[in-house]
Amino acid sequence: MTSASSRRPIARALNCDGSYGIALAASLAVLLLPLLGGEALERLWRYTRAGLAGGEWWRLVTAHIVHLDIRHAIANAAGLALLWALFARCYRPWRWCCAVVLIIAAVDAGLWFLAPRVQWYVGASALLHGGFACGAVAMIRSGERLGWLAAIVFVVKLAWEQWQGPLPLTHGPVVTASHIYGAAGGLLAALLLRPQRDPLY
Repeated sequence: MTSASSRRPIARALNCDGSYGIALAASLAVLLLPLLGGEALERLWRYTRAGLAGGEWWRLVTAHIVHLDIRHAIANAAGLALLWALFARCYRPWRWCCAVVLIIAAVDAGLWFLAPRVQWYVGASALLHGGFACGAVAMIRSGERLGWLAAIVFVVKLAWEQWQGPLPLTHGPVVTASHIYGAAGGLLAALLLRPQRDPLY
């Protein structure tokens, strides 16, 4: 049997130890619990140009935590867990909170000013793209080679989406432009925030 002490390095390597694990669980709950509200909540919280024009400003935030269905939500939750394992320790928690605010603002501004044809939007994928960009740049700034590999893969993915559309097996309609806006917000956040050096086991 594996002892608790021998499991700790693995949990730390996945950024799931101690308070990091609690924060990950809370973040996953934020993405998954809105499913309990069903389609009615999704429609109330989604980004819609008509709703925003009518003063329903909460949609600028809530659109990023509601999903088309459970499959969509689980896919985004899995993406969050992967990003958490890669990048959670790149910044202190309060800096990550600042990054999230910047990324959401960038996505919302991009959709509103640069993509007027987009009438509605839901999901955390743009936010996750911003988190990936922010984390990859933090790794590069900290001198970790993995950051360069992550950045190359990320740029290739974004370029493919703009050239060929959503990746195969992608679920539901995808606003690929939102991924660019999220990445831009993440890049801006990474340039403004100082990463921390906390190497993994």
